[in-house]
Amino acid sequence: MTDRTTYVSLAGVRGRGWTDAMVQDLLGTPDVQGRDPRRWSLAPVRLYLLARVETVERTPEFAETAALCRARASASGVHAERRRAAVLSAIRAEPIEVPRLPRPELERRAVRHRHLLGARSPGPRREGAPPGAPAPAPAPAGALVRWQVSYLRHALSRYEALLDGLYGESGRGEAERLLRQRLYEAIAAAYPALARECRRRIAVEER
Repeated sequence: MTDRTTYVSLAGVRGRGWTDAMVQDLLGTPDVQGRDPRRWSLAPVRLYLLARVETVERTPEFAETAALCRARASASGVHAERRRAAVLSAIRAEPIEVPRLPRPELERRAVRHRHLLGARSPGPRREGAPPGAPAPAPAPAGALVRWQVSYLRHALSRYEALLDGLYGESGRGEAERLLRQRLYEAIAAAYPALARECRRRIAVEER
């Protein structure tokens, strides 16, 4: 049986600062590979002789490759930071154009939007109501304001294109929060009667 104390797994090699590309280029084929019968996983076991790993780590080629990988990672980080800063600046500068509608029309569209969302969601229909039948007109107390804000937020969804190119979790999260805040602030400015609900949503979604 292989003496595992003299071998290191792929995860262990990575933990020593190797990238997968470095492993492939500098170590090549694992010294031990196959399936461990003591595990249920079908993932292959890949082990590298520790002495060989340490020998390669002392070579100039390893130092050069490691430095190149660090440089690439640093450049990638700089690019990502520049992209994040550019997106945040664009979100701050972008004029937000909220549709200006008469109150009855906004309420009508908000109710229709709400009912369309309800139709897409699985749930019980009113007893005896055929599919596609119009939903009851009256809205619960306070719901109409929420529905109007939801409709207007949906109408502004095109501004989410400003987030394109942001994939990092922290950077994208920051940009999404800023964009939501700007959209709700624009809705509140256009419709003062909806300002309180917009402030509530900003506070809730910031958590």
